Amino acid sequence: MTAAPTIVALIGCTAAGKSAISIELAKRLGGEILTVDSMQVYCGMDIGTAKPTASERDQIIHHLLDVAAPNEEFTVARFVRMADAIIAESERPLIATGGTPMFFKALFEGLFEGPSADPERRERIAREPAHRLHARLVSVDPQAAARIHANDTRRIVRALEVYELTGRPISSFQEQWGAATRHPAKWFGLAWEKETLNRRINARVKQMIEAGWVDEVRALLAEYGQLSKTAGKATGYAELIKHIHDECPLDVTIEEIKIATRQLARRQLKWFRRFPNVQWLNGDQSPARLADTILQAVQCG
Repeated sequence: MTAAPTIVALIGCTAAGKSAISIELAKRLGGEILTVDSMQVYCGMDIGTAKPTASERDQIIHHLLDVAAPNEEFTVARFVRMADAIIAESERPLIATGGTPMFFKALFEGLFEGPSADPERRERIAREPAHRLHARLVSVDPQAAARIHANDTRRIVRALEVYELTGRPISSFQEQWGAATRHPAKWFGLAWEKETLNRRINARVKQMIEAGWVDEVRALLAEYGQLSKTAGKATGYAELIKHIHDECPLDVTIEEIKIATRQLARRQLKWFRRFPNVQWLNGDQSPARLADTILQAVQCG
């Protein structure tokens, strides 16, 4: 039986520099990269999800990129099945990195199943306006309401469904979830000063537009007609689709994407800061230096 590989988990918000550091670290460890990102799984969604370049992928094997079409749903359960298989088969160190906290939590702590779905009940709850749904959640489960974004109606509906079915808030189930670690790992996080991170985000959005992001979205629409619900949640794509349909000028669209990306970064950090046993590092250093710091910590145990 193959021994479990060394796993280094590198977390951080969008634009934190995870990809470059992961590549440097993989070179030093002789390892591969396990991508933990709910949007980089989609083929053709390259620029807007900040996928590693072809050159970077030639240098280091990256797992779980381009494994789904952008018009199909991709669930956390599917991700866990695929990632588990990669970990089971790998004989080399793995650097698990990405910006999707829920995928990390499910992979390392397990999937939260909860009570079986009740489609009729779920449909009834979903008919309520979004603001009322979130207000209901605040009243019955303030802990979940603080964690779930007010516009994330899918997760709000599920939380209310669980409450109606069991009389217990979904957060009480989730406190029991993940008591054991499924895959032992060394955890590191990238921290940035807020204003510096915001400047990085703004600059990256500008670079993505200059790299042809609008044309990328046009090509996706031409090939697939529309994005799936999960793919359509990728930051910036809905905004660019509105622009392509002549519903918003490009300059306004770019500013909307910058704002949405900064909001995404805040949500990611809020999630990641709750993860235990993470060694947080100042991200404002060269990728090589950070990789050396992580390598030293890993080797020291």
